[in-house]
Amino acid sequence: MTRRIKALLSLLLCTAALSGCSANQPKSSLSFQAMDTFMKLDVYGGSADEIKDEILRLDKLLSVTDPQSDIYTLNQSKSAEVDDVTAELARRSLELCRATDGALDVTVLPVVEEWGFISGEYKIPSAQTLNSLLGSIDYTKVSVTGNTITLPSDAKIDFGATAKGFAADRAVELLKSSGATGAILNLGGTVAAYGQKPGSDGWRVGIADPENTAAYIGYITCRDKIIATSGGYERCFEGEDGKTYCHIIDPKTGLPADNGLLSVTVISDSGTLSDALSTALFVMGAEKAAEYAKSCGDFDFVMLTADGRAIASAGAAQSFTPAQGYDIRLETVS
Repeated sequence: MTRRIKALLSLLLCTAALSGCSANQPKSSLSFQAMDTFMKLDVYGGSADEIKDEILRLDKLLSVTDPQSDIYTLNQSKSAEVDDVTAELARRSLELCRATDGALDVTVLPVVEEWGFISGEYKIPSAQTLNSLLGSIDYTKVSVTGNTITLPSDAKIDFGATAKGFAADRAVELLKSSGATGAILNLGGTVAAYGQKPGSDGWRVGIADPENTAAYIGYITCRDKIIATSGGYERCFEGEDGKTYCHIIDPKTGLPADNGLLSVTVISDSGTLSDALSTALFVMGAEKAAEYAKSCGDFDFVMLTADGRAIASAGAAQSFTPAQGYDIRLETVS
């Protein structure tokens, strides 16, 4: 079975979990591919068409491989005037790089490329190559002045860790302006639960089982939240040494994050924040991530570890329901 078919099956199963068995069908429903994933939009009391158009527009602007995109042009020229939304995402992403002390770093692209996670031609880079590339990773050297973004000569930028969350934020703005009563927007690992679900007080958003991504360990019940999950299982390869390497790179080492976490789910009012922190907390590891959460307090989380633990914030624990067949006991971080 191809990766694309697997992704589609997983998305369809996720949509079923999100929508539940309500007799009220979405007034507008669309499925399509964008940002290298399958997406599904279910909108009650409004239309999904405008949201789809905006996501596709963002995809064209933010792609690192499309020669017509803002980001591709910027990475080639090192300075470029970009669209308003590209500049807005750049500013917000750099703020989150600072807030996470570089656990999120939008300039990590050269290392990601070297590992083959962009081309799909996977390889394990030599230590010498990684050491050389690490010198180009430094978000503090990226400047945004108006709509002009400037990079150092050896740098490349990628908003893969924030783009889907940003798209979710833009979608919520459109939902509000259109007067839609409710929506569940699955942007492939980032889910916006908006407004009222017909016949229910809240939307149920599934957290994938890292060992079986067609199943869910449990559900977060929420309303007007955006939930993002990052996991080592999403894109990975097995090296000749028999070890599995995931696509989430630690910007400080240039190596795939390998700290005992299988996945991190973040729940907040902001898609950009949820998306960014799901990656940053994964890089930090469970202990540092929990300490970071204590110092911030503006989001909830669920972290699944390789040794079988589920660590959650108090807010996430209150809204979490284990799936049938899963005996999940959350370790709560106050």
